[in-house]
Amino acid sequence: MLRSLHVEHYVLIDSLEIRFPEGFIVLTGQTGAGKSILLGALSLLMGAKADAGMISDGADSCVVEGEFDGRGDAALEAAVKAEDLDWADGQLLIRRVVSRSGRSRAFLNDEPVSLPVLTALSARLVDIHSQHQTLLLTDRKTQLSMLDFFAGDAETLAAYRQCWRALQERRAELNRVREEAARLREEQDFLRSRYETLSAAKLREGELAELEAEQQLLANAEQIKESLCRAESLFTPVEEDRASLSATLKDIVAQLEKAGRYIPSLLPLAERTASARLELDDIADELSAVNARTDVSTDRLTQVEDRIGTLYELMRRFSAAGEAELIAERDRLAGLLEGCETASDRQAALEKEVAALEKELAKQGSALSKAREGAAKPFAAEVKSLLKGLELDKAAFLVEIAPAAPGPDGADAVTFRFSATGTAPVELARCASGGELSRIMLCLKALMARYTKMPTLLFDEIDTGVSGSVADKMGAMLSRMGGDMQVFAITHLPQVAVRGSAHYLVEKAVAASGAAVTSIHPLDADARIRETARLLSGAAITPAALANAKALLSEAQSR
Repeated sequence: MLRSLHVEHYVLIDSLEIRFPEGFIVLTGQTGAGKSILLGALSLLMGAKADAGMISDGADSCVVEGEFDGRGDAALEAAVKAEDLDWADGQLLIRRVVSRSGRSRAFLNDEPVSLPVLTALSARLVDIHSQHQTLLLTDRKTQLSMLDFFAGDAETLAAYRQCWRALQERRAELNRVREEAARLREEQDFLRSRYETLSAAKLREGELAELEAEQQLLANAEQIKESLCRAESLFTPVEEDRASLSATLKDIVAQLEKAGRYIPSLLPLAERTASARLELDDIADELSAVNARTDVSTDRLTQVEDRIGTLYELMRRFSAAGEAELIAERDRLAGLLEGCETASDRQAALEKEVAALEKELAKQGSALSKAREGAAKPFAAEVKSLLKGLELDKAAFLVEIAPAAPGPDGADAVTFRFSATGTAPVELARCASGGELSRIMLCLKALMARYTKMPTLLFDEIDTGVSGSVADKMGAMLSRMGGDMQVFAITHLPQVAVRGSAHYLVEKAVAASGAAVTSIHPLDADARIRETARLLSGAAITPAALANAKALLSEAQSR
């Protein structure tokens, strides 16, 4: 429950510090006094959108702070601790600060929290019923949500929604894979043809350079052969009357050694000549081997030139600068072709997953429908029973469930049907007046609060469109609800106001600076009589109005 509210520099509220008791709390005041401003401040604390327009003129920021008592609420305690926040034995201090830039910060027991966390936690503390929510009662999604609250199928609905989200994700992925697989299939023949062309070429990096070198050799083979033969013949003449170069050098060595007996300086020359002869013999052997390997083959030249032509054609066709790029393109095409197979396999796997999820969704949807169907009649009976207490004795209220296309909330279409006279109930939006909608909404809120164990409810003119004895009975229902939880009601009806266990007045005054300022304060017994008299008679409070107010309050309190 809400223990206290502290507000600073919020719209027309300069500074406000107010404590609240348990039970049924009434808030009244002149039209335009600022009751909606107070409601807005509390909504901000519950996670509503913040903007700089909320800050009072001349202030740099506004602050809204609420102290809540959450003791005994195991679900709330678990939610707070799940966010690794201080439970503080259930004493929860929630604060929201809005800066002039429009940015806001939220805190729970002085620990920063994100706005989604604040919204989720505060939803377990306070339910604010604004005036437009009565109109939402005619919305089928709202009706479905109310039936689910009564049915207590939150876990079943959560399981269904989880399955629904998983199914939508898999369907989206399947569509992407199908499109990719279709695109690849269209290109597959073209890709395979290009891959096979490159694969058949048996590419090898560095081959082109080797082939071009060999082509140069083969293209000049005759001239090379002629030069090699001439050089070899100089080492070893074919004429019988000419000695070979090696034999000549050997003879020179012998002559130098012979002369060296007498001229010792010739001996080193003999050794050098001998070394030269050995080196030249090695050169002659290598030259002979090269000459033997050098083949004047026009067939090989044709083969080499054809291969070079093939490589250049592939480079032109595939816009490649060399064998390395051709090999990279071949490997890329291989990957794409493999991707065709992978996409097909992935598509088949996803189709199985989607089929399994559709089956699971149908199962979850069936369980959800069963829970709703089981709750429909008891729910309608409870609403009808509560409506009888609000002077709709003959009213008929039915909950109609029809099959619908599966969606995020199930495969059911829920429609509330109503008839004030009890005959031929029709869709709620087509038959209920404003006063009837207010009474139906109050009954539904009473049921929801009972089944959700909401600690605090705030009604903003839930009694719109009713008066007289109906207003008195609505006040009595709100009072009874206040016996189980904390209930706030902003009202203009004296029949509702006198039922409150506490009464607060919202007033607007003009400060010394000339600015309008809103304040709120509790009323004592005498002030409450005067405020009730104002509600009864208007601005002019007559003795008769005071007497009537006193009697009305006395009767309400005695009941």
